[in-house]
Amino acid sequence: MHPAPSVIFFSVFSGLGFGLLFWLGLGWPSPTGVVAFVFFAIAYLLAVGGLIASTFHLGRPERALKAFSQWKTSWLSREAICAVAALLLMAVYGGGAVFLDQHWRVIGVLGGVLSLGTVFTTSMIYTQLKTIPRWHSPLTPLNFLSLSIAGGALLAGQVTWALWLIVIAGGIQLATWIIGDTRFAASGTTLATATQLGQIGTVRAFEPPHTGTNYLLREFVYVIGRKHAFKLRVIALLLMTILPVILLLIPFSHAAGGLAVLAHVAGVLTARWLFFAQAEHVVGLYYGKR
Repeated sequence: MHPAPSVIFFSVFSGLGFGLLFWLGLGWPSPTGVVAFVFFAIAYLLAVGGLIASTFHLGRPERALKAFSQWKTSWLSREAICAVAALLLMAVYGGGAVFLDQHWRVIGVLGGVLSLGTVFTTSMIYTQLKTIPRWHSPLTPLNFLSLSIAGGALLAGQVTWALWLIVIAGGIQLATWIIGDTRFAASGTTLATATQLGQIGTVRAFEPPHTGTNYLLREFVYVIGRKHAFKLRVIALLLMTILPVILLLIPFSHAAGGLAVLAHVAGVLTARWLFFAQAEHVVGLYYGKR
């Protein structure tokens, strides 16, 4: 699929923001006053900023409120409801920490769970799509959740947790790539199965459907060379996992911590760009792109 910047920023930054809210809700750390305000400000800037970025990809942004009405069938609706509920509960919890030096644990834990629920519902928007075999896998929600929790731990200053979780997230990301490369072929979807003409012989397109581009090609067919994909995967893994782990293992300093955060975010952005660029929508069969 076409890797739109707004969608990439949304999925990465909102994931980091809700990941940080998850750790704050659990009480790791448990700051009060000005320090609490800084932590919650960062979390809300990331989470809300990511949500706002997602609206730029909507055809009719003014209709965004309608997303809340289809919660029985739509993962997008469930995401919207989870996000609002999490933000409201964590606002109450954060207000107690900032202004009253109080940590209302029940509210915090519930808000933290809903924060992770928001990341999960976001991932399920992609996981449910059978038309994109690479996404239609249990590894997709695991990938989103592991990166959110690991990035949240890093932002929350939970160094020990962050070390292990970043390594785990890197392993899940690697498995997502390796297994994802086989998903399209394993799905059994071909031009023959799509047209139901396989029983009469080899099926091939007589000529291209269009002489130029169109909406489907722009939105659902994006081809990236294997050589470039491999290089970007190496860069992503180095930035999101290896470099942050090295920086966290050396004697702690705020400079090293800041560099670890920047490297991790850059790596996740690269990996998420590949997530969309290598989506392999089955509509590409119609245009001879798969």
